[in-house]
Amino acid sequence: MPQISNVGRSWPLGATVVDGGVNFSLFSRSAAGVELLLFETEDGPPSRVITLEPAANRTYHYWHSFVPGIRPGQIYAYRVAGPIDPARGLRFDPAKTLLDPYGRAVVMPGNYDREAATQEGDNATTAMKSVVVDPSAYDWEGDLPLDLPSARTIIYEMHVRGFTQHPNSGVPANKRGTYAGLIEKIPYLQELGVTAVELLPVFQFDPQDAPAGRINYWGYAPIASFAPHAAFSSRQDPLGPVNEFRDMVKALHRAGIEVILDVVFNHTAEGNEHGPTLSYRGIDNRSYYILENGGEKYANYSGCGNTLNANHPVVRRMILDSLRYWVEHMHVDGFRFDLASILARDSAGHPLPNPPVLWDIESDPALAGTKLLAEAWDAAGLYQVGSFVGDAWKEWNGRFRDDVRDFFRGQPGSVRHMADRLVGSPSIYGHEEREAEQSVNFITCHDGFTLNDLVSYNEKHNEANGEQNRDGANDNRSWNCGVEGPSDDPAIEALRTRQVKNFLTITLMSLGLPMIMMGDEVRRTQHGNNNAYCQDNELSWLDWSLVEQHPGLLRFVKLLIERRLLRNLEHEHRRTSLNTLLRDAKKAWHGVKLNQPDWRDNSHSIAVNAELRSERMQFHAILNAYWEPLAFELPPLERGSWRRWIDTALESPDDIVPWSQAPAVEGETYRVDSRSVVFLIGDAS
Repeated sequence: MPQISNVGRSWPLGATVVDGGVNFSLFSRSAAGVELLLFETEDGPPSRVITLEPAANRTYHYWHSFVPGIRPGQIYAYRVAGPIDPARGLRFDPAKTLLDPYGRAVVMPGNYDREAATQEGDNATTAMKSVVVDPSAYDWEGDLPLDLPSARTIIYEMHVRGFTQHPNSGVPANKRGTYAGLIEKIPYLQELGVTAVELLPVFQFDPQDAPAGRINYWGYAPIASFAPHAAFSSRQDPLGPVNEFRDMVKALHRAGIEVILDVVFNHTAEGNEHGPTLSYRGIDNRSYYILENGGEKYANYSGCGNTLNANHPVVRRMILDSLRYWVEHMHVDGFRFDLASILARDSAGHPLPNPPVLWDIESDPALAGTKLLAEAWDAAGLYQVGSFVGDAWKEWNGRFRDDVRDFFRGQPGSVRHMADRLVGSPSIYGHEEREAEQSVNFITCHDGFTLNDLVSYNEKHNEANGEQNRDGANDNRSWNCGVEGPSDDPAIEALRTRQVKNFLTITLMSLGLPMIMMGDEVRRTQHGNNNAYCQDNELSWLDWSLVEQHPGLLRFVKLLIERRLLRNLEHEHRRTSLNTLLRDAKKAWHGVKLNQPDWRDNSHSIAVNAELRSERMQFHAILNAYWEPLAFELPPLERGSWRRWIDTALESPDDIVPWSQAPAVEGETYRVDSRSVVFLIGDAS
């Protein structure tokens, strides 16, 4: 952008470095006056206050100014004056220091005080502030988003801080819990074999948005959708978090690992009408939020106090601009949209058949090829798994999670659902004639039990959260294998490990796009806490001693992933639908007797045989969730014999072997132990 006059320009929004200085632009439809604040330190008063005059510095609803002589790294914020009429949704507070919604970096003073932003008076010294960033001032060394095929994508959901914060992580103390710390552990991710990390929220969030005496650990309290969370950086200079985040992305890409961000465009950290004024509320409350009761109350479809008005033109633009920024300037490979169904609601909260913002995201040419994953529900009952809008969105398949859990805990009536989930959930997605990878298959995620706890607890144990165990889901579909919590009984421990292997095998071998959670590969525990959002401590951090404690399970997962990554890509290149893929697979369902699957409600086992034509092989998968061993008849082979690749009932290293070393199986039947999974392979005819 060429040098411009001191009144500035309305576009681009945010702080833009230009010849000779910085252009600032802010949208506010109802503001009567705007002040631009410049700071020398993050915890001091403004060193300069620039008043934006309506006659000169406002074009349409954009307030703008050019400030000569300032550079990247400059700390800034706004104060916005306007009508104070909460009954009509007007909540201006001219004393409050406000973040720029388009700010590309944020500083948080050591004395940051969320409470001060809810009270009367000036809070400049205790408020978060934005930072001027020049997005072009970084050497990417030729890096680009990886664009890996979905058929060979394996997602590892993880928390940046929790991955390396534990004292036994082996990461230097000054890098633990940071983007730089994650770089130190990339070799572990490479050895595991995952191809994408899905990072819990890294947009700047408010850590004080939590119950008294606790901290918001997960990060689902966003307040700046263009800025990486500053506390996740080992560099605490104003520009440090931006460059350290990019260092992390570049290093992961060099290792062949994509970066997917868990993004929160459904609510902000400003809470309900009693919450703090940090940014959007004090800039243009009626545009940014869905309001009720004439504007007095905030709609709460998120369960977090407010709901972004995502289909308002200004908010739509902000969301699109944010996504483009993270792709074009931060090189991320994809996004998982938290409570994505909220983005399908209009300004009155009603679901739209063709939500503009969702089609904007999908059809944007700058985002073509970017992985888009939807958590296709919200906290107010809108559930769109299998019916989420669009042609490219992939969906977290919550029914996969629930049905597979039900099957392996022996729930009656679960066999038909289990069979459907195993082959890509055609009963859910078949009508759309989409690819198999439309279904994101997972058993656990940050929200709920870890995989270890799923097989160790029947009930949640969230007392540490300070809400008398009222928080967190009650419907966990878990089974503790006979003892609640830790057990020193070898039989109980062996059964739990077997169940963990069952879940991981089905997740990684089913048709769809698999996702596993940080630490599940080594039985990480949260001691029964299924809502650890406010636990920034060893309850949530990955305990790296588990790697040495569970080498057999870790080996099991590595070999599963190794085989998964050999999956044929022909169907993706040809855009073959799930329905067509299943028709061509020559699949057949069986029970203990060939061609006699037992679909009754009291059945707890199923087998499936299918052909891998591209590899001239076939497999026979047997799932036995019954509490006793069962002998299953095996389909005859025209040549050779069946070979055992996986039997989760066996001890390591026999529970899984390299594909080429699978031992031959003798006889016409195979005895499948109770609560176990077997995969046999053979030559195709």
